[in-house]
Amino acid sequence: MDVEWSSSVVVRARLHAVLGEPARLAIVDRLVLGDAAPVELGRELGMSSNLLAHHVKQLEQAGVVQRSRSEGDHRRTYLRLCPEALAGLVPEGSVHAPRVVFVCTHNSARSQLAAALWTERSTVPAASAGTQPAQRIHPLAIAVADNHGLSLAHARTARVDEVLRPDDLVVAVCDNAHEQLTGPLDRLHWSVPDPAVAATDDAFDRAFTDLANRVDRLVPAVHARGAQR
Repeated sequence: MDVEWSSSVVVRARLHAVLGEPARLAIVDRLVLGDAAPVELGRELGMSSNLLAHHVKQLEQAGVVQRSRSEGDHRRTYLRLCPEALAGLVPEGSVHAPRVVFVCTHNSARSQLAAALWTERSTVPAASAGTQPAQRIHPLAIAVADNHGLSLAHARTARVDEVLRPDDLVVAVCDNAHEQLTGPLDRLHWSVPDPAVAATDDAFDRAFTDLANRVDRLVPAVHARGAQR
């Protein structure tokens, strides 16, 4: 008897085949938490550049990861997860930290929105900061937060060195901040385009959605240090 498989079954089978290789699954687990340049990923996972390139190519062809060009150093590219391809895949409990600090360049939009989203969805405390903080929160950031039931009315900008503590989990939500931060920080990177460049409602909506999806993926993976699972 001939069996005609549905397209969804074929797609899922291909995905399972791609993730059947431990090295590729390790890459995906890392990218669930945040974006990474290939050289960063190879260093963290202990893979040679040739081996990493092979596995990344397989994941790209399966639609699991994609590349984006850095908004800071345009010579850099970052790998990011395509969450729609892996709905529900989160490595729970993989990170322990007393606080999560979201950092962007001006601390006027992305990092503020991320911190507000995190505070709404996690019991782990959150804060935000900027490498070159602006004097005020961007009005469109306040508006998009308000549209989604969050308030930035009392938020204020701050410098990274005024906010960070040694044990914080740092999440750089822009390329510039990620590339400017130095030191032995426990840091993740989310390559979220700067909505202030376009300065439109749509740009801020897209940034908010991107941040909300990433926060939802990271929340189950982060537990307060010393907390029992």
